[in-house]
Amino acid sequence: MTMRPQRMKKTMTDNTAEKTRELTGLIVKAISGFYYIEAADTVYECKARGLFRKKGITPSVGDRAEIAVFEDGTASLENILPRKNYLIRPPLANLDRLFIVSSVSEPAPNTLIIDKITAVAFEKGIEPIVVFTKSDLADCTGLLETYSSVGIKALSYSIHSPKDQEIILGLMKDKISAFTGNTGVGKSSLLNSLFPELEIATSEISKKLGRGRHTTRHSELYKVGGGYVADTPGFSALDIERYEVIMSDELAGCFPEFSEYTSGCRFSTCSHTCEKGCAVLEAVEQGRIPRSRHNSYKMMYDEVKDIPEWKMKQKNSGGR
Repeated sequence: MTMRPQRMKKTMTDNTAEKTRELTGLIVKAISGFYYIEAADTVYECKARGLFRKKGITPSVGDRAEIAVFEDGTASLENILPRKNYLIRPPLANLDRLFIVSSVSEPAPNTLIIDKITAVAFEKGIEPIVVFTKSDLADCTGLLETYSSVGIKALSYSIHSPKDQEIILGLMKDKISAFTGNTGVGKSSLLNSLFPELEIATSEISKKLGRGRHTTRHSELYKVGGGYVADTPGFSALDIERYEVIMSDELAGCFPEFSEYTSGCRFSTCSHTCEKGCAVLEAVEQGRIPRSRHNSYKMMYDEVKDIPEWKMKQKNSGGR
């Protein structure tokens, strides 16, 4: 059942009504300076107090928030509770699971992109789940084995399989989830097969209606499937690469399969790329770490190794 937001009649600055209660809820939509917060089975439309600007805090979809409700039915956003994680673009907080959608065919899977996103997820404390779509077009057994062997949930998906739908719905239950994937991998088709009521637009143009691709620019959480799913326009691998950069000395920790071996390296400063006596490289040669994963690690390491720390911090703050 869709909950109707309670509209504000006045801004917080000119609200002289008596406060009736305080509630804690979830920001499910943020647009044009208004925040829609689900609390006590109601969605309240709120303006944020000026103190957020003074503190440099921007409330985001997914934030747990404290609100004040007044006797005239208005409400104000009073406080943002501590976040467990945050993505810069699109701005999303407190994600539990990130579904990384890649097609098996048309286009072919890009393991470097997948590995970049899984690394960011681990760095943020978000559980990554890799979903290979269009599994009826090609075999993805090898890909599933690669990711399953390093402890990452991986599954194949066909929009024609009710069983596949049940598996993903089960993983979303009681969680805040988001789906990311580049154009053409079938992300919108996957979400539409799970939640047809959302009517998420695909990149194909409707000849009948003459419409182009989806133009929504705000993020929103939808309460579906026993949890919440983020509809995040433009959420592609490019956003991850551009805004979520991992420092070179932290990168190995974002590849969980390395952890068993890093303490065995000859040098404490080992980069795990070319050094003699590197236990990670030895594990790769022995087939205990997938070579494709290590190749991705080396490419990611080369991209960031020469970036100064101050510039990395600026980049990861969105340039603010």
